[in-house]
Amino acid sequence: GHCTYFSKLYYIIFYASLSADIISTVEFNSTGELLATGDKGGRVVVFQREQESKNQPHRRGEYNVYSTFQSHEPEFDYLKSLEIEEKINKIRWLPQQNAAYFLLSTNDKTVKLWKISERDKRPEGYNLKDEEGRIRDPTTITSLRVPVLRPMDLMVEATPRRIFSNAHTYHINSISVNSDYETYMSTDDLRINLWNLEITNRSFNIVDIKPANMEELTEVITAAEFHPNQCNTFVYSSSKGSIRLCDMRTSALCDNHSKLFEEPEDPSNRSFFSEIISSISDVKFSHSGRYLMTRDYLTVKVWDINMESRPLETYQVHDYLRSKLCSLYENDFIFDKFECVWNGTDSVLMTGSYNNFFRMFDRNTKRDVTLEASRENSKPRAILKPRKVCVGGKRRKDEISVDSLDFSKKILHTAWHPNENIIAVAATNNLYIFQDKVN
Repeated sequence: GHCTYFSKLYYIIFYASLSADIISTVEFNSTGELLATGDKGGRVVVFQREQESKNQPHRRGEYNVYSTFQSHEPEFDYLKSLEIEEKINKIRWLPQQNAAYFLLSTNDKTVKLWKISERDKRPEGYNLKDEEGRIRDPTTITSLRVPVLRPMDLMVEATPRRIFSNAHTYHINSISVNSDYETYMSTDDLRINLWNLEITNRSFNIVDIKPANMEELTEVITAAEFHPNQCNTFVYSSSKGSIRLCDMRTSALCDNHSKLFEEPEDPSNRSFFSEIISSISDVKFSHSGRYLMTRDYLTVKVWDINMESRPLETYQVHDYLRSKLCSLYENDFIFDKFECVWNGTDSVLMTGSYNNFFRMFDRNTKRDVTLEASRENSKPRAILKPRKVCVGGKRRKDEISVDSLDFSKKILHTAWHPNENIIAVAATNNLYIFQDKVN
């Protein structure tokens, strides 16, 4: 029927302009209670969902800043005379095992494990120190005190617990936590390394596609992810449009993939840009582990992991740009890396586009929608109106012409709450959180 997912209207529940720094990653934790963003300035900002209060039941769902910390600083590699920027490329949460939260954040070279914990008590009544913390004169100490814990204002502290460095020659583009929760992998342009979360001074190289002679280099790794529940399986995508599924049980070095997913090119569509636009910018396992979603420049594809020959589904994100590839190439926009996400039930896909548009595709009804994240509709509870782009001919008054799209405003990073219709969308340095209208 028509009361599908899309008749639920989305409205904004949160809007924040996060300083001058461009948001470079957004990620919900496994319960959806926390949302982390990383930015170009190396900062991580964690938002926490408000608990529902009896007198304001509609307040449930608002996110507020919980913790902000500087995760990475700019560095200089003296051997290569290279500046290493502090920009956070990816954040991945670890499943929660006690009262503290743990997340991995990475820049181009170094992965860090952060612990975020709360303190609401402080010790008082030391024997050797006074209340200000100064050492007391031993001769004045005449009696023994038992220190006590006194309540204090809640403090949220972020501390780096592990630093995993010096393992990547090239730039890290993704990290992924294994379902065994003991290991994770970090991926750069040519290699994938496997780490134990407890051990920082060594990692195992599990994929290496670097040719003996770098002049023969034809493809790079663009993204990689572990299977959600099989700890031996992972997938990685390449700039040549292929996806390789690997099994760590077969050999220590997974250069020989178990499965290769690749769609043969339609000769009628062949052009100078074919190879560039077929480069895969993101790959994600469905929550069930049965499907893979990949994003290239113009499309989102869903693959069944049991069928390598062709994708099950192909969705056009912004097909109206096909005629504009020349100018997109000249302005370098054609190299933009859009991410894609599944909703909690694997029935809807979301990915970004230009002009602060983002797209949703319903796999069951085959309906799709274009929504816009912009300040104009950032009033709380303002309902998002679907947008339409017109390609040629007469433009209706609610349509936007292709030629007036703003390519500097793009949505590369989005996240979907693990089990509710709450989505986070990063538009340059603005974070939007939208929720579907339940009632």
